[in-house]
Amino acid sequence: MTPPRSGYDPDFLGPPLPVPALGPGPDADAVRLDGSTRVDYTHFSLALSASRGFAFWVAWNVDGGGLRKLARTGIPFLKDPRLPADVQVGDEVYQGNRLDRGHLARRADLLWGTEAEARRANRDSFYFTNITPQVEDFNQSVRAGLWGRLEDALYAEVEVDRLRVSVFGGPVFGADDRAYRGVLLPREFWKVIASVQAGVLKASAFVLTQDLNRVESLEFAEFRVYQVPLAELGTRVALGFPPALLAADAVAPVAAGLGQRPPLGSLADISWS
Repeated sequence: MTPPRSGYDPDFLGPPLPVPALGPGPDADAVRLDGSTRVDYTHFSLALSASRGFAFWVAWNVDGGGLRKLARTGIPFLKDPRLPADVQVGDEVYQGNRLDRGHLARRADLLWGTEAEARRANRDSFYFTNITPQVEDFNQSVRAGLWGRLEDALYAEVEVDRLRVSVFGGPVFGADDRAYRGVLLPREFWKVIASVQAGVLKASAFVLTQDLNRVESLEFAEFRVYQVPLAELGTRVALGFPPALLAADAVAPVAAGLGQRPPLGSLADISWS
């Protein structure tokens, strides 16, 4: 018998950080499991949009001191049998093009705890509820891998208490997202990384844009990564981040819109505290 999944732990860092609250529109659209919009997996949780087939948000905990290296080979991508199949985007959108099945909660982040826990987390990370379409080599090609290395960069740049990090992320659902095979492909993604540094909670928020107009061509997409104020991000994605997280934001509010700010050129441009 499979042990119950505890999911994201809001007390993982010490200061309580509950999952993002869905705005009225997302709440009405969210898939329910046993009456709740929160769907739990091993070391992560999410809320799923019924109309889009992708997660509104994914929240996960990372124990940097207990990470294990486990292979990904042989683990299939599957729809979560606990949820209706028709509200989950599956393999039908990924065949015969340059789209990868991209993890929202990074697989490597989840592989900690006992060996049994880590193996369950490894398998759970491959449910389509944790997947979105991303142009091939997405994490490697964005500014020399900047997007895929954000969590690692935090560990390298600052001293994180107990090597523990909590992360929130997901797609930005836009009105102009491109329709492809009956699915609206997100053009933007967001991520918030929270940690405790010298006893003080800190948070940094990011948005990534990708050009999905040439999915079936051989041209590389253009990617840009921006660090943004968390309050602004919450408005963009119709999510309510907890007050403690908003107060911990490493970036002050700015007047300029996303397109008027310089994108991050390297990991050295990030403000962690």
